Amino acid sequence: MKKRWGHLLISLLVFLLAACSSQSEEKSSMDMAQSNESGSIAISEDSTVASEEKSDSDESVDRMVIYKANLRMRVKNFENAQKEMEAKAKKYNGFMIGSTSYRDSNEQVSGSITLRVPQQHFQSFLNDAEGVAEEVLERNVNGQDVTEEYVDLESRLRAKRVVEERLLEFMKNAQKTEDLLKISSDLSVVQEEIEQVMGRMKFLENQSALSTITIDLYEKNVIVPNLEKDDLNTWEKTKKQFVTSTNFLLGAFSAIFVFFIGNLPVFLLLAIFMVIIFYSIKKSSRQKPRESSNREDKNE
Repeated sequence: MKKRWGHLLISLLVFLLAACSSQSEEKSSMDMAQSNESGSIAISEDSTVASEEKSDSDESVDRMVIYKANLRMRVKNFENAQKEMEAKAKKYNGFMIGSTSYRDSNEQVSGSITLRVPQQHFQSFLNDAEGVAEEVLERNVNGQDVTEEYVDLESRLRAKRVVEERLLEFMKNAQKTEDLLKISSDLSVVQEEIEQVMGRMKFLENQSALSTITIDLYEKNVIVPNLEKDDLNTWEKTKKQFVTSTNFLLGAFSAIFVFFIGNLPVFLLLAIFMVIIFYSIKKSSRQKPRESSNREDKNE
């Protein structure tokens, strides 16, 4: 009887121990699940906050737009119009960066001028520039929004600055030469990338702050057909005709001189033949009267 009660007590103790261990495992698993859930919630909340901060930063940044314009216009006088364009650009704190000009066969002057003006005066300058023209032939205005690229460059720059600071700290604490060389190499690469990012950012800032305007100018002149400038200068025409006549006479004299001197041997032979023929004819003409007189004497 005692043995039975002993076995029963042992079985009850084993059962109680198993029940307690299972409850503790369930509790620990629940705690781990809750901790994981809270961690994931924290991560999601952090990512949400980060995305909200990024969206807020995008909204807070002013839009960066690069404006460019091309104008084609006809003007009364090219040089005067070019000077007026430069003066108007200076009026709006702008400046000229280049110009070209050429003159065609009809004495008409045309060319182009490239100007840069602050973006806030872009539209005002265009309106003033069109007032100089006799006729606006073409107007083309376009803009490029670079805000997203600029914000991305700012983020990249901040990240690379952090890497640069860490590498500098590692370099201070480096004890081995190999580690120092490796850190120095990585640091130079990061600093080069920082310079590239900063250069691109400065370029975008400059292009968005100053708008570029290219203006093609065509001079409007009245062309009189068959009337040239030389036709109106009598003195020039007289000198030209005198020189032409003198050259003709000199050329003719030169040709005659060359002809006679060059053919002198031929002329000498011809002269000799002519002299011989002349004397032969003259001699024969003298003999005929003598023969006729002799015949008359005989007849008598």
